[in-house]
Amino acid sequence: MKSCLICGVGGQGIVLASRIIAAAAIEKGYMARTAETIGMAQRGGCVVSHVRFGDKVSSPMIPFGKADVMIGFEPGEIVRNLHYLKKDGVVIVCKKDIQPVTASLSGTDYTGKVMLEYLKKNITKCYIIDGEKICEECGSPKVLNVALVGAMAKCQALDLTVSDIDKVLKQKIKPQFLGMNRKALELGAQCE
Repeated sequence: MKSCLICGVGGQGIVLASRIIAAAAIEKGYMARTAETIGMAQRGGCVVSHVRFGDKVSSPMIPFGKADVMIGFEPGEIVRNLHYLKKDGVVIVCKKDIQPVTASLSGTDYTGKVMLEYLKKNITKCYIIDGEKICEECGSPKVLNVALVGAMAKCQALDLTVSDIDKVLKQKIKPQFLGMNRKALELGAQCE
């Protein structure tokens, strides 16, 4: 069984990313299940999506220490959920930080740079993606989710290829946005 935890803040396209991954797994003949934990998502709150697939999946919820891959739309959210990652798991994270609601309310400073340094120091397979640059090249901030899924496919930690994801984009993305999302997929897959 393969497990992927996707986390970030509301409005970043986390749920669509999880559905794309699950649909790609189903296309390959696997059983897939997803579940979301959405807290104040409309107001920039935390969003966590679980995706599990394999020959048989009894629960969509990933146990602590069992995620093969974590995709982070925001560095602090990856660090906050790191207890889900298995020992040799892969982290894919967007380098741009977003001020969390809790920091805004308390008046404290937050910088994703500290979180990224922590991840680089403690996670062997950590890929940091310049999501802003990819979105700028594609002409829309709404393609970040597909770019991060492209990076996940490149890592080959989930038995899903860029081609597998591309097939599903045609089903999940409206035709007028397909071109920019395919470009985001390709750019995300160029991660190193």
